[in-house]
Amino acid sequence: MASRHESQLSSSSFSLPKTRWWSKETVAIVTGANKGIGFAFVKRMAELGLTVILTARDNARGMEAAESLKKLGLHLYYHQLDVSDISSIKEFTSWFTNNFTALDILVNNAAVSFNDIHENSVEHAEAVICTNFYGPKRLIEELWPTFRCSSTVTRILNISSRLGLLSKLRNEELKNMLLDDENLSEKQIEGLVKLFVENVKNGTWKSKGWPKLWTDYAVSKLALNAYSKVLARNYNGKGISVNCYCPGFTQTSMTGGKGKYTAQDAAEIGVRLALLPPQHLPTGKFYLGSNPPNIYSKI
Repeated sequence: MASRHESQLSSSSFSLPKTRWWSKETVAIVTGANKGIGFAFVKRMAELGLTVILTARDNARGMEAAESLKKLGLHLYYHQLDVSDISSIKEFTSWFTNNFTALDILVNNAAVSFNDIHENSVEHAEAVICTNFYGPKRLIEELWPTFRCSSTVTRILNISSRLGLLSKLRNEELKNMLLDDENLSEKQIEGLVKLFVENVKNGTWKSKGWPKLWTDYAVSKLALNAYSKVLARNYNGKGISVNCYCPGFTQTSMTGGKGKYTAQDAAEIGVRLALLPPQHLPTGKFYLGSNPPNIYSKI
């Protein structure tokens, strides 16, 4: 992202602050949280005393997930949210502004993939781009007026993937555009995803230098990483931190339950990142959850 570096993290890389800057007045939203990493994020943040809003596309599953945590004695809220649907985003934002004063933490976790681990179909490319890239982007735009932007810094943590790193992109022209940190714009990023969808529709996507693995998912995360970089650059020093976090190969429904890490492991690292003290909170970083800590390499 902004520094063109990724940071590899483990649960031993850093711990929760000894002095907590947050309280029950600190409000966090987690998308796609009825199961997996999102659910684990909500659980951990609620355990730490934040006010957390669990959201889910499927209303019944979302309510069931929220009730299961409330039965553990945790305090949280639930509201339906489908990030692929702008009307759902607007309705959620209206509900939020009517019930809360400001937003401190937004975890954009909701995402889809229609491939098994060893498949690479782009049949649902438009749906993947809509959910994984435009979903977080539109939600951020709608919620923007609610960001607290105080001394504690509003935190946006976009759950991403190493599949979306620039090293996976084989189209040199597009890669150079994304590497131009000073001039990269949202319009260019939207042009990139539109070009990909066009390549899918005309059947040329395999020869255009797009990522080879989980191509539609990788492009959606490539765009999300780039958008995060632009936001971090534009609002650096203005009370907003924007970072990306790849939890690594995690045991979720998206991976068919396969993976090196549990959803709880992934969320533990992600929550610690989201709760870094304001004076140590970076912006414009891509963090990779893994075993070797504090290793840096080019994105």
